[in-house]
Amino acid sequence: MPVAHVNGIAINYLLEGDGGETVVLINGLADDLASWDFQVPALRDAGFRVLRFDNRGIGATDKPAGPYTSGLLADDAKALVDFLGITDFHLMGVSMGGMISAEYAIRYGSDLKSVTLACTYGKADPFCQQMFAMWADLAVGLGVPFVMRDVMLWAFTGPFFEERPDEAAEFNAAMGALEMSVDAYLSQLNVIQTHDVLERVASISVPTLVLAGEEDILIPVRLSRRLHEAIEGSTWAEVAGGHACVWESPDPFNTAFIDFVHSTSR
Repeated sequence: MPVAHVNGIAINYLLEGDGGETVVLINGLADDLASWDFQVPALRDAGFRVLRFDNRGIGATDKPAGPYTSGLLADDAKALVDFLGITDFHLMGVSMGGMISAEYAIRYGSDLKSVTLACTYGKADPFCQQMFAMWADLAVGLGVPFVMRDVMLWAFTGPFFEERPDEAAEFNAAMGALEMSVDAYLSQLNVIQTHDVLERVASISVPTLVLAGEEDILIPVRLSRRLHEAIEGSTWAEVAGGHACVWESPDPFNTAFIDFVHSTSR
């Protein structure tokens, strides 16, 4: 895959498609660009060009010492799209990627046609902060793959494990095989621990979709709704599934996003 040397690091990216409007996708915590494999075919079929990349700290992108912040990773994304000459694009991020996308929309809104903030918040509440502190302790004591196997239990719904055991086993195996150092994980974890844009998102002026998995217990739906309420004129949508609805329920997730993007072009 190609690499862009920008913002002091080498970013691994994949740009697919030749024509149409561009969608830029930003991954969640400990997720590389392959995390969008359930979305890219639908986006390509809908006529979009798609850019996805590994955030700093994961995959084939550099992993400099942290901690990282949502602002720093937004600056990475900005440097990458400028390097590629991409403007007037639709931005979408999930979970930590949604936090980075919110920072991007605040800092560089003139680049965007729309922004979608999925399964994310404007600021963590005490429940989330305690959970994240536990993840940090687990990572140090038992390793990142153990943490990610635990996170999977929070990310998918009960029926997913009951009705789709083979898929659940595949995701569990993938989480257990994750190659990410403790230092890199903690550097990315700091992004979601310190992210706080609730007092600034009112400045977002581009069409905005806040999207939640209706059974999300990892980032509670009420926190996503709080973000929606802080962005005047934003659109709200819920889809089936939990925090990992992007994988558990890709069809309704993709439809909600594509319908929103199409609505911004009317």
